[in-house]
Amino acid sequence: MAKFTDLPEGPSCSGDRENDAETKVDARKPPPRTFPLSPSRGVGVYEGMIRAITSLLLLFTLWAGAQTFSPSKERPPAVPREFRGAWSACVYNIDWPSRKGLSAGSQQAELRSILNRMQSLNMNALIFQVRPNADAVYQSSLEPWSPWISGTMGRSPGYDPLAFCIREAHARGIEVHAWFNPFRALPNAEMAASSNHVSRTHSSQMKRFKSYLWMDPASSWTRSHALKVMMDVVRRYDIDGLHIDDYFYPYPDVNSDGSPKQNFPDGKSPAQRRAYVDGFVKDMYGAVKREKPWVRVGISPFGIWRPGVPAGTTANINAYEHLAADSRKWLANGWCDYLSPQLYWRINSEQSFTRLLTWWRQQGERPVWPGVATARIGSSEDPGRSAGEMLNQLNLTRTIDKNWVGHVHWSMKSLMQNRGGISNALKGRFYAEPALVPPMPWLSTKAPGTPRAQASASGNGVQVSWSPVSGASKYAVQARYGKTWRCTHVVSAGATSVTVPAGAQAVAVTAADRFGSASAPAVLSAR
Repeated sequence: MAKFTDLPEGPSCSGDRENDAETKVDARKPPPRTFPLSPSRGVGVYEGMIRAITSLLLLFTLWAGAQTFSPSKERPPAVPREFRGAWSACVYNIDWPSRKGLSAGSQQAELRSILNRMQSLNMNALIFQVRPNADAVYQSSLEPWSPWISGTMGRSPGYDPLAFCIREAHARGIEVHAWFNPFRALPNAEMAASSNHVSRTHSSQMKRFKSYLWMDPASSWTRSHALKVMMDVVRRYDIDGLHIDDYFYPYPDVNSDGSPKQNFPDGKSPAQRRAYVDGFVKDMYGAVKREKPWVRVGISPFGIWRPGVPAGTTANINAYEHLAADSRKWLANGWCDYLSPQLYWRINSEQSFTRLLTWWRQQGERPVWPGVATARIGSSEDPGRSAGEMLNQLNLTRTIDKNWVGHVHWSMKSLMQNRGGISNALKGRFYAEPALVPPMPWLSTKAPGTPRAQASASGNGVQVSWSPVSGASKYAVQARYGKTWRCTHVVSAGATSVTVPAGAQAVAVTAADRFGSASAPAVLSAR
């Protein structure tokens, strides 16, 4: 197990590192002045010194400006790849907005702060909740405005939060994955609902379970309506991903023998319920791919498929039986582009993070980017959990088994609060370089064209610019210092230039498309 102090600094794009020899320079004293300066002689000497210094500065400026970069056959290492995501929940105002009914300007300022924090941490994906309970955090003709945003179900917040989020995130090179709950109608059946909410327009399709009001997944109307809502967003918004969570059926309370204390009131068997959910997941994936194949479909199930699997793992909730979630099947059958099982336990526990992640990554060919419980740092829920525990878990997501690496933080609020210093550690070490989101070679391997780039040195650094590439959604810029390559920028398709820190001896620009496929780099070396 990696120690906290032994963690790598990130998925490096560096080549060999070279330690420059320390050079010592002897201090030199000015020569002694052997004669007094007359006013006229002193002015002349002073002017001469000024002219000499000015000439030297001019020569340095001309040299710096004259430093040119030209196309090179040098090949940098591949651009770093990692899915660095975080969930942002609006239900109960967990992450955003901080409370219901804030003004549009205040909500937008809070969302900008979240995206600015992500950008400063070199993160690249926000999983943004848009449908917490058959409502909408966007302009919809199918469902009412969410009360978690405006304060009252059905009342507009005065702008379109999803459109705003996409625009601001894309400007920062961050993906937006629209997060839906498929079947929850209300988290509390006593919650006030607008006249156009499903609980009032289709009351016959509702089921009461504990405090919840639930759309019955056995109903073809429920499944059809959920898919219709999702595809409406896929068609109308420039999202990068569609994401669903683990609430296929509501969580029951559990007896000591593992049996549920409450049974969902539909008269169906667990096997029948799984068939409904399986069919929905398969149909959802197919519908998204037919409409916009580059939109990633992600699912975040409960972190343990079934109690006792893998061997030695315990769990009170049986997601396979209680929630009708055969998530291993969805991964194995390729009905998602990534799976984010909620692995919220410690490395050393009966629900071992290491054991579970190893098992999940052996169940299919698609990426498994686990959810990690950053929110439990210093919490009463898990006393004593440190930022070091979380960093060790993130390190394991980079080293265990196969496929592209990545992880998702629960939740963004923890990173905004910098719990236990976690954000400082991520910025300083773990996310030291930007990274592209991994590709989806099962959907497309066609690479975009190589950018036409140019570079020139200036007093502020090296200005790198390029011509737009058809089909590109992002550009990654790398720079070499000595023998070390590092990724300095990942920017959105609208950007055509960046400034890398001074001293770069070579630069490279790579284009990436919506599938994550990358071009050959355009490489320029200093002459």
